[in-house]
Amino acid sequence: MDGPAAKATETKGFLSIDRVNKAFRHSGGDLVPVLNDVSLSCRPGEFVVLIGPSGCGKSTLLRLVAGLIKADSGLISLDGESVVETGYERGLVFQDPTLFPWKTVYENVAYGLRVRGVYRAEKDCIAKFINMVGLSGFEKALPHELSGGMAQRTALARALVNKPRVLLLDESLGALDAFTRINMQDEILKIWESRKMTTVMVTHDVDEAIYMADRIVVMSARPAVIEVVLEVGIARPRLRDAAGFLELRAKILRLLHMAGNRQGHDDVCKQFYQEETV
Repeated sequence: MDGPAAKATETKGFLSIDRVNKAFRHSGGDLVPVLNDVSLSCRPGEFVVLIGPSGCGKSTLLRLVAGLIKADSGLISLDGESVVETGYERGLVFQDPTLFPWKTVYENVAYGLRVRGVYRAEKDCIAKFINMVGLSGFEKALPHELSGGMAQRTALARALVNKPRVLLLDESLGALDAFTRINMQDEILKIWESRKMTTVMVTHDVDEAIYMADRIVVMSARPAVIEVVLEVGIARPRLRDAAGFLELRAKILRLLHMAGNRQGHDDVCKQFYQEETV
């Protein structure tokens, strides 16, 4: 095992998803399967990115790990303990910041500590996490006074202040402009490398997946199965125009393009594995 994940093997954060199935019932009564027998293990300190066709169930899988919804069957566990409900050891950041509009940056970040009843004991770390996301000086600002990137930084600090073992990012950069998004990618990587948290991210951006991940999980169209798990294997910091980066990008795009065509998709997967073993 190489990179930051190798240095974190003694820390907690081993996430196991074992044969998980999930379906939702439409208002008309029809049962729509979303996840089909999905299994995945994330090593402590590893950065894993989920990518796949729109609506395939990536965000559903993240919400299952967060404990916001329950699987129909299968088991999700963190460090050997079953995930049955939400918990501070799993921090979740959504695409929209979902900040309390009447609370300042400081109070939004402090919210989790207050709910857990540990604010007095741990309030000194709030300033540290606000500074970590680059918002020192904005502690008294309200959400409507922040840019989109600053609001998302606040949401990230709110998740980090609880010192989660697993950080879940549900298209957390998807609503940002391109320049801010690239900067936030670097900020998240910097925090990940310093905190050694297991991180699972959902994105539709192939370049973002390659830039950030240790491994990329390519999911099929709904009902989603895991088609390919790719070790990125590119040294950090990564150059988006490097030959290895562009080659991996092309292969992933081919997989995603064929996701709706089962026979064609299987052929691309087979060809991909042949290329990887040459």
